[in-house]
Amino acid sequence: MYRIGIDLGGTLIKAGLMYNGQVKAFEIFEANAGNGVKGNLPLIESAVNALMAGSKVLPDQLGGVGLAFPGLVDPVRNAVISTNQKYDDAFDVDFNAWAESNWNVPFCMDNDARLAMIGEWQYGAARGHQNVVMLTIGTGIGTGVVLEGKVLYGQHFQAGSLGGHFVVDYKGRTCSCGNRGCVEALASSAFLPAIIQEHPGLSAAFKARAKEYDFKQIFALAGEGDVEAIALRNNCMDIWAAALVNCIHAYDPSIIVLGGGILKSSEVILPYLQERVGRLAWCPSGHVEIVNAASGDQAALLGIEYRLIKQYQSVNK
Repeated sequence: MYRIGIDLGGTLIKAGLMYNGQVKAFEIFEANAGNGVKGNLPLIESAVNALMAGSKVLPDQLGGVGLAFPGLVDPVRNAVISTNQKYDDAFDVDFNAWAESNWNVPFCMDNDARLAMIGEWQYGAARGHQNVVMLTIGTGIGTGVVLEGKVLYGQHFQAGSLGGHFVVDYKGRTCSCGNRGCVEALASSAFLPAIIQEHPGLSAAFKARAKEYDFKQIFALAGEGDVEAIALRNNCMDIWAAALVNCIHAYDPSIIVLGGGILKSSEVILPYLQERVGRLAWCPSGHVEIVNAASGDQAALLGIEYRLIKQYQSVNK
């Protein structure tokens, strides 16, 4: 059976047609986050139908549809628990009914970073490991965890998902979650203009262009030797390193997988984090392996396929 995965990001939406652990067809388009989930559902429906039509997949060949959501999710009820100022109208959407009315197939839903971690654990860079942490760095910062061969959920389905809200500076910037000094508030794309404006070592001229910069440009400028961009870049990488040290101390993984759009600069990020985390983390047993995601933008889609396969197997025992 073919399966469809939808990764609802704050900036981009990705949709994929999967079969046997591989993405057979893939579409990516801009998210109209300001329109909420409801405003994006017609776009998602069109993308899914186009993927099926383009690959000549008939309705009876479709084994399920899944959604990766950028917030806390109850994967039992397929309902959103918390949105953290992202797609706040999701509480009013019956996703089970939406999937049934459009495709009449099994549906699953989970946190986007957790699903990306599952994809890398089953099909990608963490395959064969039983203790895994994945950190996704992009518009926000998310995490997913496998502990002793089991995906970590916790009592309220938030365990392992809130690494972006580890506090690394309790006097720091206020985060969208309401706390202060979260990793996400100090080193994510969503907060980059504020990070630039409030950085004490940057010039007025650099700060004047704060809203024009993204991390791709910052890394490019740093690569050209721009002193201010280097200071900003390294400060953010130090924050990411602090998050990884916290993850190592909390979960004791054998491997950490890094994903998200910012990892397009992995040739700089990986060696920097490997050195700093290796020096600062308390690991008597040896350094934890830190690697780039193998599946890129498609990790969460593969995680959805795995979830749908397990869901099918549990129903058909």
